[in-house]
Amino acid sequence: MSEQPQMDSCPAARPRRFYDCTLNEKLLYTSFLLLAGLAYLMALGYLYSSFEGIDGKPGLSVDDIAENYYGNRSGTRLESALRGPMAGYIDIEQRHHVVEWLKSGASESGYDSKIRPILAERCFGCHSAASGLPVPDFTSYAGIKSVANVDTGVSLHSLMKVSHIHLFGIGLVALGIGLIFRFALLPAWFQHTLTLVPFIAIFTDILAWFVTKWDPHYAYVVVIAGAFLGVAWAAQISISLYQIWFLKCRVTPGNN
Repeated sequence: MSEQPQMDSCPAARPRRFYDCTLNEKLLYTSFLLLAGLAYLMALGYLYSSFEGIDGKPGLSVDDIAENYYGNRSGTRLESALRGPMAGYIDIEQRHHVVEWLKSGASESGYDSKIRPILAERCFGCHSAASGLPVPDFTSYAGIKSVANVDTGVSLHSLMKVSHIHLFGIGLVALGIGLIFRFALLPAWFQHTLTLVPFIAIFTDILAWFVTKWDPHYAYVVVIAGAFLGVAWAAQISISLYQIWFLKCRVTPGNN
């Protein structure tokens, strides 16, 4: 009988690390991570400018977030806007007249005699059909009446519209960062945890938008989830960038 050749056992392949990547891959990963980090910082700036002052006080607070989703049930949407993001577009005295009209019942006669001239001077540039912007039309009483009711916060329709965009968009960014981060050389438990945290934070954050509309106390969940997302992404990006350019392969028994 002829002797069969002995087959060598194939050693388990070690995971690919950043030091295995080509220069082209390193440049690609670095560019994406830097752009993603810059985009996140720009998003924080946008969030600050959008939510700051909604509660009528300077700076960004949990109350601003709560009032955005839950609303100011003691006031109207127009009043909240005039005290918050639109405060810089109207004089204090003019704002007082508008708020006084709202609290007195927002009558049509009061709109025609006192409020319309103020809005024509300050608001018609954007809040009119001619502007083409997706904002209420203040040139008619029917148009302004839609925001002169009790403020119940952002509508469910708007929440669903924004949330599905965020889930798709931010989810893809989390996937891109995670696909690069998988090359990092770290303890397995730490890497697995840091990979999952952004996805859990995104889901929790957006779910909290809807829950906050029911109970304003859940605005704290929005803040906490957003903080977890920021910290996790900062860690993933920082570790990845460091290891892409500074981690060297150490050839030792059991090195992976």
